[in-house]
Amino acid sequence: MEIDRKRIAYLESPGDRDERAVVFVHGNSSSAKTWAPLLAGDFGRRFRCLALDLPGHGQSEPAGNQDDYSLPGYAAVLAGFAQELGASDAVVVGWSLGGQIALEAVPALPDAGGFVLFGAPPIATVEQMPEAFLPNPAMGALFREEVSESEAKLVAESFVAPGSPLDSDEFVPDILATDGSARTGLGSSVGAGRFADELAIVSALEQPLAIVQGAEEQLVNLDYLRKLTIPTLWRGEVQVLPGVGHAPHREAPREFATLLTRFIDDLRT
Repeated sequence: MEIDRKRIAYLESPGDRDERAVVFVHGNSSSAKTWAPLLAGDFGRRFRCLALDLPGHGQSEPAGNQDDYSLPGYAAVLAGFAQELGASDAVVVGWSLGGQIALEAVPALPDAGGFVLFGAPPIATVEQMPEAFLPNPAMGALFREEVSESEAKLVAESFVAPGSPLDSDEFVPDILATDGSARTGLGSSVGAGRFADELAIVSALEQPLAIVQGAEEQLVNLDYLRKLTIPTLWRGEVQVLPGVGHAPHREAPREFATLLTRFIDDLRT
């Protein structure tokens, strides 16, 4: 499909069209393939799942303009994607960068049923990043144009819990295949403060918001998340999944799918 003259690739599950759709947004240097276990399993058979490749990632074309590699640029693609596929009322699930994109897109998605974020701490300014994120040597490579295979492996290892049974190398091909300009463009735009006040967004959000955190997360500070004021926070607290890190959808897909299903079912009550 084309959105703003960009070719956007995506995956879709054969879920029930009478159920609420779910739109999945992957993280930095990842792709729609990261959601494959959910789309191929019981969750994808029940819900119509739509997972896009962001510009410069997966099978989507690189952005024609460096400014498109920014949170506002990605948010415009997400909103256009949901509208084009008749999923403006979907539940939006964002992992890592995908969670930040989902927050940026909130004003353009007024009919969204709800939002689920993980690995994506809401911030208002660049100065809050050292508090919201944990220090990790892998972070630098996520904003560098050229990433070596050894650096990609370091990033991949940061995505999972220490000692995880999941082979972190499965993330490496996507990291190496990502357009390097997507990383540098994002880093430049975030460094320049080109993103919305995410704290103001979650404070005023009308839809339910679930925040999920792996108990062994290596990149996001749980203490920071627990200090935030979010009136519509699902169940009134951050949902912590034991034994997993930054990528619970890959380390514990069944448990993650169960949590998503409960969130969506609660939207009916």
